[in-house]
This record gives sequence, C-alpha cells and structure tokens, in this order.
Amino acid sequence: MKNLALAVVMAGLAGPIWADPVQITREMPAAEVPLPEGGTATISRIQDNDNVVSGDWAKTSRACPPFCVQPMSPAEGVITIGELELIAMLQDPKAIVVDSRIPDHYKTGTIAGSINIPYTEAADRLDALGCEIDFDGFDCEGAKPVALFCNGPWCGQSPNAARNMIKAGYPADLIHYYRGGMQVWRMLGLSVEN
Repeated sequence: MKNLALAVVMAGLAGPIWADPVQITREMPAAEVPLPEGGTATISRIQDNDNVVSGDWAKTSRACPPFCVQPMSPAEGVITIGELELIAMLQDPKAIVVDSRIPDHYKTGTIAGSINIPYTEAADRLDALGCEIDFDGFDCEGAKPVALFCNGPWCGQSPNAARNMIKAGYPADLIHYYRGGMQVWRMLGLSVEN
C-alpha cells in the first residue's frame, strides 16, 4: 500500500496522469491558416488542462474611459463574429484578417495569418484591403471581406477602425468585427504568434 501511495504522489509530481485533449471543436482539433508572407501556421489550443490566462490579459477592470466595454456591433451593417468564424476567414484566401492594434500591442503577440494595420491608419490604407486609390480617395468596388480585432471587448481600436473605414467608403457589410479580440483568444488558449 505504501508503494502505491508513493507511486501516486510521484505521478502527480510528473504532471497529470490523464490530460484530456483540448481541441477547437469536436470536429476540429486544429486549423491550418496561410500566412501573409507565405507558408502556413497551425492554430490550436494550449494542451495544458491547467493553463490560465496571466499578466495583463487577466485584468478584468480597466478604467473607463478609455477602456469602456464596446457595443456588440461598432456600426450599422458590420457583422460581429466569434472565434470559429474568424478561423474560417483566416482560411479563406479572399478574406483579410486585420489586427488593428497599435504596433507596440501587435508586437506582444497576434493571431497567425493576420496583418497589422493600426486603427489610426485604417482609413488611409484601404488599398491593402482591395480598394483602389482614385482622385477622391478610394474606389472600394473590389473591396475584400475583412475581419478586424484588437485587445478585447473593452478595446476601442477595431471599432474606431471600422467606423473610419466606412466613412472613407469601405462597404460596412464586408467588415467583420471579432469583438473578443486578443483577450478572449488567449482566454480560450488559442495559438498566439510573436
């Protein structure tokens, strides 16, 4: 009996004996997404069943303003999406996923397959999203579906980017808003690329 107790204690020190696999969904253990610079990345969830969000991502109460809870939709016509829809857009060669955070935030880690267009530049860089520069600004007849995200449900960077893009002529119905942002992405243990 003493040896059995010692074996149980030693196994506990080595880590969990039965760790349940962590998949994205029952049917999707992971997802391959193309990278803007070429190649692919795998999006999966952290396999440690005891993993917790830590550091700045664990903060729940930031001063408002500027960190106020954002509406579910930042503008009329914009489509709010969740993680599975964002992964599908990352896999869609016709869609573009934009990390609309400032460069300092982007450098702390992002979602693989996304590009960085800071919210302060979004209305001026519509050519990166399928619009063409013309004499009056942009012709967005060839605009692509785009998903915007930032730090989380309290972050105003991607909602501001969406509103500014619409003012500059980008079709609202082609803008998708991942409201959960990096905070929820990390909370779910999904892959972060540095």
